[in-house]
Amino acid sequence: MLLASHTGHPLEAGLDEAGRGCLAGPVFAAAVILPPDFSPAFLNDSKLLSARRRDALRTLICQEAIGWAVAEASPEEIAAINIAQASYLAMHRAVAALSVQPQHLAVDGNRFRPYEGLEHTCLIKGDARYRHIAAASVLAKTFRDERMSELAALYPQYGWEQNAGYPTPRHRAAIRQHGPTEHHRMGFRLL
Repeated sequence: MLLASHTGHPLEAGLDEAGRGCLAGPVFAAAVILPPDFSPAFLNDSKLLSARRRDALRTLICQEAIGWAVAEASPEEIAAINIAQASYLAMHRAVAALSVQPQHLAVDGNRFRPYEGLEHTCLIKGDARYRHIAAASVLAKTFRDERMSELAALYPQYGWEQNAGYPTPRHRAAIRQHGPTEHHRMGFRLL
């Protein structure tokens, strides 16, 4: 069973990102503050959930969260500052967009660039241990997948509606055949 928070503070925000290891598209991040009693039975790290469950959770999280926000960093920003810094930038943007000021940040992973005025704790595998980080994981992934499906309609040859920009054999074969798009991360090894 996932824990409600790391510090016990009712306004602790969970943060997570999606799309860090992709060859194309933006990196997304979400910040979520949940009510202490929010505990759907199947809430977990988004990578462990079916698309149907993620979509159902997204609706529930957006309806019941005390505060939530999703933000992104573009492929151009990733190229300019690197993927780690772009992930932190997207997380900072998500925190800044929250409608409620958090009192603490619980960040999935082992590194984070401090957000001015807020203490944070990095939690390895936090998305499988804490509800608010799992919720942030779900929002970041579903919003990013939605964006990649929109881009797939413009660039159907890359299969982004299925691979979400990750380095699958089909995606790499399409890059070899058609070349990269402006949505590809040119600083990454595409082939």
